[in-house]
Amino acid sequence: METKRFQKNDEGFVCKNCGKEVLPLGYTSRNHCPFCLCSLHVDVLPGDRANACGGILRPYHADPDPKRGYIIYHRCEKCGAEVRNKAAHEARIQPDDMELIIRLTASAM
Repeated sequence: METKRFQKNDEGFVCKNCGKEVLPLGYTSRNHCPFCLCSLHVDVLPGDRANACGGILRPYHADPDPKRGYIIYHRCEKCGAEVRNKAAHEARIQPDDMELIIRLTASAM
């Protein structure tokens, strides 16, 4: 049986890093906080919530992508894994903090 590479899981949550309430995007899975850009290491495949690590994924870099907007690079504080997430800076509901994204583009990988 084939496993889907992406599962929509668009639920709101309270950010474990900054404590702010994060609302669902309404069109795809919300996978990081729009205020501090942190995420939780909970997915094996996007949206599956199958990873037991649960560590905080901290953003450390961002790259502009001509087709997808910005890509945010995260590193897990608990296990050291690195993941990439598409920024939601153009979202109508709680868009990602563009100033933080721009600062991350200047940071070294």
